[in-house]
Amino acid sequence: MENTVKTSKKKDFWGFPVTHFTYFFMWQIINGYLTLWMEQVGHLNGTTAGFVFSMMAGMSLVFQPIFGVISDRLVFKKNLLVTIAIAAILIGPYFQWLFMPLVHINAALVAVITGIFLSFVFNGGVSVVEQYVQRASLANGFEYAHSRMGGSLAGACASFLGGKLFLWSPNSIFWACTVMGAILTFTIVFSDKIHMENAAAAGDTTDSLDWGLIGKIFRIRNFWILSIFYIGTSALYDVFDQQFIIFFKTYFNSASAGTTAYSYMTTAQIALEFLLMFPMPWLINKIGSRNGLIAYGCILAIRIIGSALSPSVGWVIFLRLLAGFEMPLVLTSIMKYIAGAFDIRVYATVYALASNFAKQISVFIFSTVAGNWYDSIGFQHTYFILGAIVAVTTVFAALLLTKEDPVAAGEVEASGKKK
Repeated sequence: MENTVKTSKKKDFWGFPVTHFTYFFMWQIINGYLTLWMEQVGHLNGTTAGFVFSMMAGMSLVFQPIFGVISDRLVFKKNLLVTIAIAAILIGPYFQWLFMPLVHINAALVAVITGIFLSFVFNGGVSVVEQYVQRASLANGFEYAHSRMGGSLAGACASFLGGKLFLWSPNSIFWACTVMGAILTFTIVFSDKIHMENAAAAGDTTDSLDWGLIGKIFRIRNFWILSIFYIGTSALYDVFDQQFIIFFKTYFNSASAGTTAYSYMTTAQIALEFLLMFPMPWLINKIGSRNGLIAYGCILAIRIIGSALSPSVGWVIFLRLLAGFEMPLVLTSIMKYIAGAFDIRVYATVYALASNFAKQISVFIFSTVAGNWYDSIGFQHTYFILGAIVAVTTVFAALLLTKEDPVAAGEVEASGKKK
């Protein structure tokens, strides 16, 4: 009987890393190469490219709160997940046949349409995927970060293959997303299994949702502090990365050499992220998820400001590799922190609002602003400003962010013993 249980748990784990792999392969392709595609194929300047990202962030402000509430109601039902996965299949056709004709008609129009489409799949969809797997980890008894290793491996593969695909045929990066979208759909429908006998550990499974409880979230001081932390750190991480490839290419004599080097560097960074995902739950259980968030903010501030001061491409690469530490820290910490500092019944809503909705407000504002700064005052001065904001926000959170309940966060067992 004991062997049967172990086999079942193993079987019910492996679908989730595949879900993470396929979804974040697409995520890395879009975030790593969309800017380059818009510059070299779409011939858009920094300001216009920034406007596209601002529209993506703006549309996510509609999707994320709605998706959060729906996810807290659905819990383990896959309706929304499958819809997002099917939409991802359409990425290749959209960029192959619709984007360029639309941009020639009206750049603002294509920004709006692209924003709606990509926000649905990524900016809004990411919280749906993440909270679903986190809840599955509670029901099935595995560490979320171990499933998220599939996403880190996907990032490394997408960074390496994306550069090759882009140099071979720029539009092929989007068709790679279509293939991954099809695999994601199949995995969600046929592979991801939940131990429903433990489902209550992941929230209310009665299909009822206490709207009064949702309303109380906005009266919780710690919710606003966490939101401000994400606005001033994780959001600026995204803004910093949006046009980083353009900055990186200035250290090379040719665009193809810069693109190839960027591909190898990002692959190494995400490979480091993949390796650190395995021990990270152990580390966060030792130091606490709140301290993990603060450590993430400190490393991010050092990386952004350091990039502005880098005298050579070697320093830029070294600082970029620090992102391999950042992502395991923040991804493991935020999942445990929300579970330990808020009511588990509104887990998805808090995650969507604090770590995604609030974050996208900042991305919406800063994408276009930073795009203008890149064109007017240059990358170095822009990085100084972004890094200073991250540093101040991290100090603010270190002083005011509430300590989580270590038992509810899964950092210690109910007996008080460290995991």
